[in-house]
Amino acid sequence: MDGAEGRIALLIDADNAPASKIDVILAEVARHGAANVRRAYGDWKSPSLRPWEETLHAYAIRPIQQFAYSTGKNASDMAMVIDAMDLLYAGNLDAFAIVSSDADFTPLVMRILTQGAKVFGFGEKKSPSPFVNACSQFTYVEGLVRPSAEPQEPVLKASDKNKLRGDARLVQMLRSAVEAANGDDGWANLATVGHQIGNQASFDPRNYGYQKLSDLIAATELFEMKRHDKGVMVRDKRKG
Repeated sequence: MDGAEGRIALLIDADNAPASKIDVILAEVARHGAANVRRAYGDWKSPSLRPWEETLHAYAIRPIQQFAYSTGKNASDMAMVIDAMDLLYAGNLDAFAIVSSDADFTPLVMRILTQGAKVFGFGEKKSPSPFVNACSQFTYVEGLVRPSAEPQEPVLKASDKNKLRGDARLVQMLRSAVEAANGDDGWANLATVGHQIGNQASFDPRNYGYQKLSDLIAATELFEMKRHDKGVMVRDKRKG
């Protein structure tokens, strides 16, 4: 999807998303396309959603009122799913951006993907892994910061070499992507590796405390890296 042309529906589970992060979330969504649809779901009579009030107007987000009809049932989630399916069937969108830390949206994400649309997820570190892994890309909001000369709230702490190497899923994902993108000499273009990773799994290097994929790969110390006239090249050290 071309970020300059992609049409995205931004759907926010206000009960499970921080209003303080919506500006950086919107900036991140803008990297992928234009958020033509912006909706936030919740019981807006609830005092817990007051931090969202000014945010909704400032960023042209439409509040969708959903009363809690019974105790223990999340009517807002149901309304959000119904709207997402209506938008999906209309066929006017290239992707969805879902802001929530609730695993209940996992089936929705999987259904959207089968229709050929991408899903960009945003949630807190507490987000359950099934929801995180189902998305085309999932970004922890703690790792998103506002560009400023002044100190901001800290980003996720960069994981050290041993912790990265101990993450079997991460290591396998990186090695598989390099293997799929490399040539006869074992070297692979980093941009191609990044594209391969994006196709095979939900991934964002910032979730590990690194702003760029190149920084994360270098931190593992499992790969050789060099600059080439075609860009940065990477090779599994086991191939050297």
